[in-house]
Amino acid sequence: MKRALRSLNPLTRLSGGRWEDQRPTWREARPSVIASALKRAEARPSGNWYVAAASGEVGNRRITARTVAGLEIVLWRDTEGQVHSAPGACPHLGAPLCDSFLRDGTIVCHWHGLALKPSGFPGWTPYPAHDDGLLVWIRLDAVGAETPTPAPRVPQRPALNESLATVMTVVGRCEPEDVVANRLDPWHGAWFHPYSFADLTVPHAPDATVEGTADPAADRFLVGVAFRLRGRLGVPVRAEFTAPGPRTVLMRIISGEGVTSVVETHATPLGEDGRGQPRTAVIEAVVAYSQRPGFAAARRAAPLLRPLLRRTAARLWRDDLAYAERRYELRRQGRFPG
Repeated sequence: MKRALRSLNPLTRLSGGRWEDQRPTWREARPSVIASALKRAEARPSGNWYVAAASGEVGNRRITARTVAGLEIVLWRDTEGQVHSAPGACPHLGAPLCDSFLRDGTIVCHWHGLALKPSGFPGWTPYPAHDDGLLVWIRLDAVGAETPTPAPRVPQRPALNESLATVMTVVGRCEPEDVVANRLDPWHGAWFHPYSFADLTVPHAPDATVEGTADPAADRFLVGVAFRLRGRLGVPVRAEFTAPGPRTVLMRIISGEGVTSVVETHATPLGEDGRGQPRTAVIEAVVAYSQRPGFAAARRAAPLLRPLLRRTAARLWRDDLAYAERRYELRRQGRFPG
């Protein structure tokens, strides 16, 4: 009977006590473990693909502007919904194409009316683009300098038509490696984010002595944690963290409520600001799934729930970007202990 009731109600009562009395995790969070996991992630090929935007941010009525690795980029869709990407300056006299117009899938420059088709123009070569249904990726071969691939390596997700999915973007003054390193440190969760996580354990972490580009499926962190809902009520899960690419960390729930749900964290370099500081966009996709009958109602309420999911993710990343920015500053000064 108790097991049947637990199957209907995923909530559990969290352990009590004060924040400062929880079990310290600093001995487990060894700098060498995090640094070696980061090194292996950075060695994995990306095919020169960068996440540029959420799919819903790119339409066929107006141009979407982005900066990636210091390059001015425009994104748009043609009349059939195909996504395209190209340099953001007009090849004629350098007009900003983000302020131009779309006509039947063609960019019309607002300075002199030059029509720029997705096929390109002398001095204006579009970039390969890929829409995976949730995120838009662009391939920048001159930036990545790797062997290009026809499409990005998109993490496996629950079917989007059966899930509740949303994308959140925040920007920090750091480099992508600082964002990835933060995600490869699961031990800080309950200490740094007590409003969201409790009862966190890390029963398995990668071996710090492993070298090479080990398969991400084998090179993973296993984490037990409860997502705090209110007071001492939470939802316990078991999750795995992997880094399938140099700028991506994937969290997947493998047992407990929401099995197969994923959180994809992509770190996209933007370039330097006016003070010469690097800027990185954290583009995080949450794809929530549940087999519970009530989840269908949650999906119907998606327009109301998506802003809540984005606010929750943004609150976590406001804290984590403070860590990432601190890590970058210590590295810049040669004082980082890792």
